[in-house]
Amino acid sequence: MDFDLPGHDDPRRAEVRSWLEAHPAPSGSQLAEAGYVAPHWPRPYGLDADPIHQIVIDEELRRAGVSRPSNPIGIGWAGPTLLHAGTEEQKARWLPGILSGEDTWCQLFSEPGAGSDLASLTTRATRDGDEWVVEGQKVWTSLAQRSRWGILIARTDTQVPKQKGISYFVCPMDARGVEVRPLVEMTGAALFNEVFLDGVRLPADHLVGEVDHGWALAKVTLGNERVSLSAGGALWGMGPEADDLLDVVRDAGGEDDPLLRQRLASLWVEAQILRLIRLRTVTAAIRGEAPGPEASVRKVLADEHGQRVMALAKDLAGPAGMLADAGPLGSTDPTWPFGYLFAPALTIGGGTGEVQRDILGERVLGLPPAPSVPEG
Repeated sequence: MDFDLPGHDDPRRAEVRSWLEAHPAPSGSQLAEAGYVAPHWPRPYGLDADPIHQIVIDEELRRAGVSRPSNPIGIGWAGPTLLHAGTEEQKARWLPGILSGEDTWCQLFSEPGAGSDLASLTTRATRDGDEWVVEGQKVWTSLAQRSRWGILIARTDTQVPKQKGISYFVCPMDARGVEVRPLVEMTGAALFNEVFLDGVRLPADHLVGEVDHGWALAKVTLGNERVSLSAGGALWGMGPEADDLLDVVRDAGGEDDPLLRQRLASLWVEAQILRLIRLRTVTAAIRGEAPGPEASVRKVLADEHGQRVMALAKDLAGPAGMLADAGPLGSTDPTWPFGYLFAPALTIGGGTGEVQRDILGERVLGLPPAPSVPEG
């Protein structure tokens, strides 16, 4: 990191602190109206904040114990895409509820036969007067069971190459014909869902961007998804992290086994590398440089790192690790056993590690495309 953060007397800090004094327990709507939920967004939804200003706001909110609304898909993926391609009416309709957290959003992209190869989707949207009629099925849809809106891609032209002829819509999740079925995972939770779309009618003004040009917008969404999924925390921005595992070991008096000690040291090194990659991205943004490949590289590394954190936590539980609720070295934090069961999803969600490596190889290193697998 080659920049200094503003000091205690910086006027931007003073402004945030003054606002927090007047709003000691702010609601999501109040944070959104102040521009503090996504300060880098353009006004009136954000503050046009540069990266340093964003860090200042983050630090002051954290100091005051104030959390932003939890709406990861809305704030992290849907909102940036609407800012990029939505009309002013669409932005005014949907962005305030996204930022306040009042409207939870989900992402209707993956299908049973179109996961990593998303462009092979078969969900159809057919124009019928002033509406689009949608038929198809989506799967692995996080938060669908409690979402008000979903971002949806569907095929609107079958006579063109598969990455063309796709359109991007906003789908009300309470519309007639939308059926959500939770998928219970081995963790016991149901974070994912399958969604059936049976004659769902969407008004024409729920189309985002141009007809048949939704693939470019899907890539905008996926780009933001991969940045979000590479955030701090071993479980896609959630805790615990490698440092938390090291704290558990320190609190228990250390670890004598040389192999486990070496694995702990390796995790610490990986965590520092990931932190420095993130700071490199921040530095580039502060300089006004275009984003580089760091976010994609960081996601590949972070996913595998998260799996190693959880695997070592389970090994540190010893024989008790065979129990469903056992944490490392006697820890009673339920996130550890949950994280071990959830960790296999890390290298799949947001694009598999293999797909990410193909993208980096072709678009960053200039390598030839991976050979296709013959059918049959």
